[in-house]
Amino acid sequence: MTSSEAISRQTLRIIDANLNRIGEGLRLLEDVARLMLNDTTLTQQLKTMRHELLKGDLPLHRQLLQARNSTGDVGIDIEVKGEERKRELPITIVANSKRVQESFRVLEELAKVPGITPSLDTEKFKHARFDLYTIEQALVSKVLRQDKAKRLSGLYAIIDTQLLRKRSHIKAASEAIRGGARIIQLRDKMSSKKELLPIAQQLKKLCAQKNVLFIINDYLDLALASDADGLHLGQDDLPVKEARRLLPIDKILGCSTTSVEQAVAAQADGADYIAVGSIYPTATKKTATVVGLKTLRQIRKAVTVPLVAIGGINKDNAAEVMAAGADAVAVISAILSAKNIEEAARQITTEVEGQK
Repeated sequence: MTSSEAISRQTLRIIDANLNRIGEGLRLLEDVARLMLNDTTLTQQLKTMRHELLKGDLPLHRQLLQARNSTGDVGIDIEVKGEERKRELPITIVANSKRVQESFRVLEELAKVPGITPSLDTEKFKHARFDLYTIEQALVSKVLRQDKAKRLSGLYAIIDTQLLRKRSHIKAASEAIRGGARIIQLRDKMSSKKELLPIAQQLKKLCAQKNVLFIINDYLDLALASDADGLHLGQDDLPVKEARRLLPIDKILGCSTTSVEQAVAAQADGADYIAVGSIYPTATKKTATVVGLKTLRQIRKAVTVPLVAIGGINKDNAAEVMAAGADAVAVISAILSAKNIEEAARQITTEVEGQK
């Protein structure tokens, strides 16, 4: 704001009330981004917006304080029928975003009134309003996905069609879940999507009943069609940034990486979790780059999202992988090649749980 001209007491009260709403609402959104989501980018955007919009000259602020009449405000005791007393965090974010956006619009329109323009910059509030629309979307999306991301721990069982050798996907997944698997991923490089869709839908139903996450490997369209909880991508698949844009805001997104640079980039582009591997040599993918525990430790220090270690992991080494910084271990042959999938999964789960 610049130096204020003479403004009526009533108008000053409107300006004061809306500036207060902006400051309060932005502070809540900033705290969510900073303290709940650990999101540096959103925190910086909200902090910058708050400081830029609320800074001003002393003469105007003196007038605003002089005009303030909190005890005489007729709106204090007005209650709207059906107004929520309790609400979930995503609704709180939306409510405070709308509150700030409405105040932006009030000040934006008020700035067009003759005699007030020198004190208020209409374009500044307009741009801030549009910026907040985007920030609101990002905040709600992250909060909705945060609950799913927190469940990315323990045994991550990959149901690979080729390794199943015509056995039932549902039976294998059921046995893995009984053995302790908390995440099921459907991986198929050979079948048509027409063949895979009913399998994916059945797996989604099973996982929902068992409170287990269901992830589709590679195929965005299949993830959407089956209403999977998320999608997992490799370095040669659809870019993470594009997949994040196309996925519903409550679906999680994972990305395979072999280096710190790839992991940092994936997180920046919107990945909710990162797979690191191959940790050890693996018969499932003989051409895989073996990165070892050293890279896993380095990536753990470089990113904040959950890490899923993959590649050559079994009951004999799962504990050391978890100790190196993994939140979950992804296995394929260690359970699918076993005579008893449930027992193989349970043995790995026991090793993994022992490290928590």
